Amino acid sequence: MASPVQISVKNLARLIGTPKAPCIIDVRISEDIKLDPQHIPTAIHCRHLDIDTLVEQLNGVKAVVYCQKGLKLSEGAAAILRSHGVDAEVLSGGHFAWRDAGEPLVPNTLMPPRNQHGQTVWVTRVRPKIDRIACPWLIKRFIDPNAQFLFVSASSVEAVAEKFNATPFDVENVFWTHRNADCTFDTMVKEFKLQTPALNKLAEIVCAADTNTLPNVPEAAGLLALSLGLSRMYSDDLQQLDAGMLIYDALYRWCRDASNETHDWPADTKSATRKL
Repeated sequence: MASPVQISVKNLARLIGTPKAPCIIDVRISEDIKLDPQHIPTAIHCRHLDIDTLVEQLNGVKAVVYCQKGLKLSEGAAAILRSHGVDAEVLSGGHFAWRDAGEPLVPNTLMPPRNQHGQTVWVTRVRPKIDRIACPWLIKRFIDPNAQFLFVSASSVEAVAEKFNATPFDVENVFWTHRNADCTFDTMVKEFKLQTPALNKLAEIVCAADTNTLPNVPEAAGLLALSLGLSRMYSDDLQQLDAGMLIYDALYRWCRDASNETHDWPADTKSATRKL
């Protein structure tokens, strides 16, 4: 019987990528990380002896702690958090169980530097439409929930990236951008090793909408319409991003759970089954 303070790989995997995802804390020792320099999506690293330094930022936030095997380090760290009133669980089986289940792992080497507040900082052009909303959604849901996004004039992106130690994206001649037929969202999904069936399906829709290849993917026309509508509704790019998060949250859940469901009239009398 599973411990009441443990969470299974399957249950954690279903939470990641959604607004209900917990704060994930990697307490593996440096030697273990060197052997496998990857981490569970959105995880932050913290030495097990320093775990109480996270208490303030975890106020009111659910946490999941993992180490190599889900034993002494993660159990002790989670217990310390709980002693401070944090709702903390241990990932059953730890990093090994997640890896062996074939769940995605983000390469540590691709993580951008963090600022003094522990945030990754990203910069792109103003007036986003598709890629420049889709990519921040992907970053916030699978890479860094607290990421900071800077929208600046196209001519200033490179200089702002240099002066503010930010990572540029969706502009020419940078790492995180279009590659051949791929849009920037495709690049991020592939480079960050996030190629799950749901994100692959979402990437097809985003790319078709962003590269004007709408006939290839029927859903892309709807995303394009919503994206252009949002851009007309908001003059503030960050407000537009906040509103766009809901669209991509819904589209991701459709890709993951509901792409085979139909809606007919007259209504089907059978109750639809909803997955959380």
